[in-house]
Amino acid sequence: MPDAIDTLLANERVRAARAHIERFDEVTLARQATLSAIPAPTGAEAARGARVAQLFDDVGLQDVKIDSVGNVRGWYGEAGSTKGDGCVVLSAHLDTVFGPELDVSVSRRGPRLQGPGISDNARGLAALVAVGESLARARVMTARPILFAATVGEEGSGDLRGVRHLLDGQAIRPHAFIALDGAGLERIVHRALGARRYRVTYHGPGGHSWAAFGVANPANAVGRATAMLADLPTQNSPRSTCAVVRLGGGTSLNSIPQTAWFDVDLRSEDPRILHRLDATAHAYFDQALEDENRHRAPTTPPLKLDVRRVGDRPSGLTPRTHPLVQTAVAATRAVGHDHQLACASTDANVPIALGVPAVALGAGGRAGDAHLPTEWYDNDKGALGIVRALFLTAAMAVAH
Repeated sequence: MPDAIDTLLANERVRAARAHIERFDEVTLARQATLSAIPAPTGAEAARGARVAQLFDDVGLQDVKIDSVGNVRGWYGEAGSTKGDGCVVLSAHLDTVFGPELDVSVSRRGPRLQGPGISDNARGLAALVAVGESLARARVMTARPILFAATVGEEGSGDLRGVRHLLDGQAIRPHAFIALDGAGLERIVHRALGARRYRVTYHGPGGHSWAAFGVANPANAVGRATAMLADLPTQNSPRSTCAVVRLGGGTSLNSIPQTAWFDVDLRSEDPRILHRLDATAHAYFDQALEDENRHRAPTTPPLKLDVRRVGDRPSGLTPRTHPLVQTAVAATRAVGHDHQLACASTDANVPIALGVPAVALGAGGRAGDAHLPTEWYDNDKGALGIVRALFLTAAMAVAH
C-alpha cells in the first residue's frame, strides 16, 4: 500500500485534486472561520451540522443526509444501498468542548485565526469538505466508495456517540477509517487512548454545621477519596493517568451537605492496565465511604455511595506495520515531512475497537490553547495537511 502513494503522485486527476486544494486554500480558511463561529456544544451540534450538510451538497458529494443522532453523511464514488460495505470513511467531529454561553466568534490577523474551537475541530471539518471538493472537481476514480462523515458527540460527555452510531450494526463496514482532528502535519494517531469516566456521589443526612456536627459528611468522603486517587500509582510505559476533574456539593456556608460528588477521568494506552486502574479506583471509592462512616457519631445514619459511569472510550491500536499506517507514513513523506506515530482519544477509537483499521490525522497548520477560549490556528502549510489527507484517502479507496 505505501507504493500506492507513488502511483497517486503520477495520477493526473489526483494531481489536479491537489492543485485544487492548494488553489482554494483561502476558501478553506474562510469555511473554517464560518464553521467555528456556529456554536456546537456537545449535544447541540444541529446548526453546525446543517451548514456542513449544505457544504457537502455544494461541493458535489452524493446522497447527503443527517442521520437520527445528527451525524452528517455524504458519499463520493459508487452509489447504491450496499456502498457501505468495504468503503473508506473520512470523518471529522462537529462538536466543541465549549458551552452555549461562550462567544465563539472568530478574529483574524493575517494567516492566524483565533476563537474557541477554531482548530478543534473547525479545521478538521473544513479539511473534510476540501478533500471531498477536490475529489469531485478533479473526478478522481476510486475502486471503493468514500463516506464523508461529520460526527456528533466526540468531545467529553459525548463519549464518541456519533461514531458509535455510524458504525453500529452492519450497514457501514469500512475497509479503512480516517479521522481528521485539529491541526498538524506530522502526527499519525494509530493507538487509541482508552478512558473511563465516573461521577462519584456520596449521600448523607446533612444538617447544621454546628448542631449536627458528627454526622457522616459527604464532603469529607469526597476529600478522602480524592486524596487516595491523587496517590494512585500510574505508569509511564504504557502511560496511564488518573485525574479528578470536577467536584461539587453542598447548599450553604453553615450546612453539612447532604450530597457531595466528584468526576474522575481514568486513562491508559493498555486496556488491561485501564481495567486494573478502574478496579483500584472503585476500591478507593468504597474505602472512603467506610472511613467516613466509621468516624460518624453513634446512632447517626451512614453515608450511601452512588457511582455512575459517564464515559467509556475503548483502547486498542492499528499496528504500525498495517498498510493503513504505512500509507499514512508515506503520505506524510510525500508532502515533505517526517511522521510521528502517536496515541490519543479520537473518533478512531471506536473503529479500532471494532477491528477496523483506523488512524487520526491533523489537518495542517499549527494551533495552540486547545480547549481554551483563546484557541488559535495559524495556516502555516495548512494546505499540505489537507493534501496529506487526500493522498491517504485516495490511496485506500483506489486499491482493492
